Amino acid sequence: MEIKVLGVGCPRCRALERAVFNCLAELNIAADVTKVEDINKIMEYGILRTPALVINGKVVLSGRVPSGKELKDLLTKYKS
Repeated sequence: MEIKVLGVGCPRCRALERAVFNCLAELNIAADVTKVEDINKIMEYGILRTPALVINGKVVLSGRVPSGKELKDLLTKYKS
């Protein structure tokens, strides 16, 4: 599973990154997690608001930090 957290470093972006690592640990899911802070690379995904979450190349969330349950559901849904 490949996960990218898109965001320029704001508190919400850091919160999403922490939440992703916490949920992966709780669910015992192995994943490559990358933080993308370059605005040009972020724009390539066509999102208008950060933070955003990309799982296996697909933007699954943008503009907010999800609840723990929602994030776990997303990670489980897209688990390879």
